[in-house]
Amino acid sequence: MKRAVNALQNFGKSLYGPVLILPIVGLFIAFGNVLGNGSLAEYLPFLGHPLIQNLGQLIAKSAVSVLVNLALVFAVGIPVGLAARDKGYAALIGLLTFVVFINAMNVTLQLQGELAPADQMKAAGQSMVLGVQVLEMGVFAGILTGALSGYLYNKYSGVQFNGAMAIYSGHCFVAIIVLPVSMFLGVVMSELWPYAQHGISAMALAIKGSGAFGVMIYGFLERILVPTGLHHLVYTPFLYTELGGTQEVCGTLYQGARNIYFAEMACPEVKQLSSTVVWDARGISKMFGLPAAALAMYVTAKPERKAAAKAILIPAALTSLLVGVTEPIEFSFLFVAPLLFVVHAVLTGIGMMLFSLLGVHAIGANGIIDFILYNLPLGTEKSNWPMYILVGLIMFALYFVVFRFLILHFNMKTPGREEAEEETRLYSKQEYQAKGNNDGLGESIVAGLGGRENIEVVDNCYTRLRVTVKDIDIIDEPRLSATGAKGIIKQGNNVQVVYGLHVKKMREAVETFL
Repeated sequence: MKRAVNALQNFGKSLYGPVLILPIVGLFIAFGNVLGNGSLAEYLPFLGHPLIQNLGQLIAKSAVSVLVNLALVFAVGIPVGLAARDKGYAALIGLLTFVVFINAMNVTLQLQGELAPADQMKAAGQSMVLGVQVLEMGVFAGILTGALSGYLYNKYSGVQFNGAMAIYSGHCFVAIIVLPVSMFLGVVMSELWPYAQHGISAMALAIKGSGAFGVMIYGFLERILVPTGLHHLVYTPFLYTELGGTQEVCGTLYQGARNIYFAEMACPEVKQLSSTVVWDARGISKMFGLPAAALAMYVTAKPERKAAAKAILIPAALTSLLVGVTEPIEFSFLFVAPLLFVVHAVLTGIGMMLFSLLGVHAIGANGIIDFILYNLPLGTEKSNWPMYILVGLIMFALYFVVFRFLILHFNMKTPGREEAEEETRLYSKQEYQAKGNNDGLGESIVAGLGGRENIEVVDNCYTRLRVTVKDIDIIDEPRLSATGAKGIIKQGNNVQVVYGLHVKKMREAVETFL
């Protein structure tokens, strides 16, 4: 069980690199769409200039190309997240694995006489990937080959030979292993994938068939798994694979809610976004719910502690509202009032269910900044973003009423309601820096993690320092809290220390000390 938890933790972490890049791609698509959208010229006349519109199309269509090659992004990005050392070489191995895999599949289909003519590829479940005709696996091909290459890299990159064979040591030996394995995998998947595809399609139909209830369960699971760090495993398949829908946009077939949305956003022929976008409307709690929860915690704080609670809750609420980073506010009540977190997950599911029932087609996964850039330039007809805001205001009121009632009824020790001897505060970035240079900070974190000998792998995601340790029981939580940690999660041999948006500084301090 511990090995399974460790594997899931590491795999979830490895997905974060590619996933984090894709919203940036979306912003470029949105920016290009603003420049190239002729419908906005009546408000901003300079947007009607052909040069501006051509520039917008250049930006949007160039960025959309990332979505077409998304499998390659995952094939290279996942090994980077999984690798315990020399991550650049791991990425190279991931690229090698993917290229050999798709070509082995192509040759297998060719030898079997199963390559479909160009005008029948879609019906046959085939597509072109990097100029190679293969079965339409979408991003699954990248996830599969990325996970495989990451595993093989960690297992064999430490192999060393002596004498004349030394040149084949390290990542070169991994390449020797990867080449035949990738070929074999290409052959096997050319036989097995049609069955897997059938299963995925059946699952997608079952989820779609459950209607708004399925959307609610999805929203609940995506939030309730945040403390474990496994929520990436819930939303990633819906955003980037067939589970989130399949749609032909401007002559190209896209899979996954976010891919379809970005493609439709850049395609002027699309007059209204498709309903698949509901799977990427996770921002309902980030933009409306959690700020309301923060307000409820503030108004229920003790009068003498309101100032301290305000210092915690306002920055945390703004971080959630503006950029969709929820850990600061969620971890302010997760451990002191876990019931609130369960309610938070339920309310998130309800909000997404309302999106589904009311036909909301606007995106809102990463805060109000993304919401404005993505939706407003599209207009109300294509995006119907005002309905998103209406549902959001309903959820704001619901969150506030429910949180306030539960906090007062159960006397929960949320920020500002602690006992007199307890301290209401979170550490600021300046306080982290005031603790000393990176070496001193790194030494304190390493000591809290059980010492140098206890640490195997150090990495980070958006807000968390993620560490694989040998002995979970010797973690010194008070010492980690003293370095500014907002929360500490232990599962299997994995420790997640929640620091916030400046977590990269903490990781670099640890790596420098090690």
